[in-house]
Amino acid sequence: MQTSSGSHFFYLRDRIEQEIAASIVSFGEKTKLRDACEYALLGEGKRLRPIIVMMVGEALDYELNVLSSALSVEFFHTASLIADDLPCMDNDDERRNKPSLHKAFGEAVALLASYALICAAFQKIHQNYEEMKKTAHFRSSNSDLACSIALECATRCAGILGATGGQYLDLFPPIINIDTIREIIYKKTITLFEVSFVFGWIFGGGEIEKIEFVKKISHHLGLAFQISDDLQDLKKDSNQQKEINIARFLGKAKASLIFQNEMALFKEGLSKLEILTPSFEKMCDILSRSIPQAASISV
Repeated sequence: MQTSSGSHFFYLRDRIEQEIAASIVSFGEKTKLRDACEYALLGEGKRLRPIIVMMVGEALDYELNVLSSALSVEFFHTASLIADDLPCMDNDDERRNKPSLHKAFGEAVALLASYALICAAFQKIHQNYEEMKKTAHFRSSNSDLACSIALECATRCAGILGATGGQYLDLFPPIINIDTIREIIYKKTITLFEVSFVFGWIFGGGEIEKIEFVKKISHHLGLAFQISDDLQDLKKDSNQQKEINIARFLGKAKASLIFQNEMALFKEGLSKLEILTPSFEKMCDILSRSIPQAASISV
């Protein structure tokens, strides 16, 4: 049940945590590799992307189960973090307030864990498809089309045109300008938000004809999220001379204005789709309060 306070948002986060923990058994017998998958998945993540899947599905109000596809998004996201942290990539020693996976389990196991999670993510898409076929809301042809759209979105957004290509561009930018930074943000950040909204909409029973608009509003949220992240990291990235930071490139004031505009467009889009629930209001409030520049702004 949605509440005016938006407390349902936190209920969904707790439910995602429980389902992630329960999913560990699907990775087979206990081995160092399975332990590595568990270690990566049970970190202190925000779980925003899978929560979005759940919120979209619930807002559509067809009482369809989108939990498997929500876990799929988290598996994709965690796999990308494992790869990004590797010494040959960003070389980060810490992730989610504990040693990064390659520090805890070694590079070989970390790489294999990222492969395992990507495959598990696709298995969860198939699982949600099988669950969808059993519901009266879908005819067989509609469930097949929905699954096809979900697979296309996942493969494109995770592949060379999405997160994989974005990581490459982040490591080897041809020139550092606003166009390059925006392309990196789209590929590395926005694409997974697109997957979250598409999965929630498709598996939640939304009209397929509106899928392009669903993608559009996800792009507004993804850009706002990255600006928020870059504003919070501004001091650290400036000290480390990290240039791929949109707030550092544009300045705090201009970046904050773009954040406000993207959040306004996002909420306007949610309203047009008739899915602006108290949970989404709470999510927007949390994101807005995460940066000082936006803390007192109503969007």
